[in-house]
Amino acid sequence: MASKKELVEFIAGNFCDAGTVTYRRMFGEYGLYCNGIYFAAVCDDQLFVKITDEGRRQYPDLPEAPPYEGAKNYFLVEDVENREFLSRLATVTCQALPAPKPKKKPAKGRG
Repeated sequence: MASKKELVEFIAGNFCDAGTVTYRRMFGEYGLYCNGIYFAAVCDDQLFVKITDEGRRQYPDLPEAPPYEGAKNYFLVEDVENREFLSRLATVTCQALPAPKPKKKPAKGRG
């Protein structure tokens, strides 16, 4: 079941204090990016945030589950209305993740 775009917009908006949060449709669901770093997914109308060592230290009680069959576990975040919590979690997560790789320029055609 695909996630509702309205819910994705709501969740992305609640990460507002973490930086610029955008979302992109991926495989029928949504990937969330904070300042260009992929850090979370919304699948089946549920929020999943990548697990990092620091995230585990600060939030040891967050449940873990894969966002889709065959995926690694992410944090399963049920409280999608708590802006302060979501922003702190996104900040901690993104600080531990590598910066996005620069996009390659398209090759010039031969002519």
